[in-house]
Amino acid sequence: MATANARQRARESPAKVTAVLSVIGYVLVLGTFAGILPIYPSIGRETINVLSDAIAVVNTVATVSLALGWYWIRNGEVEKHRAAMITSFCLILVFLALYLTKVGGSGGEKHILVEGIVYYAYLIMLAIHIVLSVVSVPVVLYALVLGLTHTPAELRETAHAKVGRIAASAWILSLSLGVVTYVMLNHIYGWTIPA
Repeated sequence: MATANARQRARESPAKVTAVLSVIGYVLVLGTFAGILPIYPSIGRETINVLSDAIAVVNTVATVSLALGWYWIRNGEVEKHRAAMITSFCLILVFLALYLTKVGGSGGEKHILVEGIVYYAYLIMLAIHIVLSVVSVPVVLYALVLGLTHTPAELRETAHAKVGRIAASAWILSLSLGVVTYVMLNHIYGWTIPA
């Protein structure tokens, strides 16, 4: 009964649910970066590398899942689209757990050891990745809340399709740039975690 009531509230106020979930996500991420959430185990270089690799795999699979979801909805395959988008969102939750453990457990972020134009190209890609990641949170959540609380017929009367296109575009670009910067940082150039 409580689940039905929560679903009904989410259905009636998707923007409020989106706002609450977005704030929770931002607080968790910002609290981890600020070092005020002492919930992460201390990890060493080997674990940092394993987590980095796992994050890249998760993000690559999420990107493929998003692209498939986009393809399927364009071809009218609603159930496949729904499954792909829910899968993508679950993978992003896995990413978030791995990423926050890496950042919170290592005490910081890796910094690339390269100079010149490659360094600036890396920074630009990383900046776009981060900005899109931050901005896409409420958009993705809003599309997800609408998708989970409405039937396909009802969704035609909502902003789901429009918001979903924006969310998927930002999400795919962000994830793709994240994977490119991962390869540069972990497999092409060296890195360090500053004190």
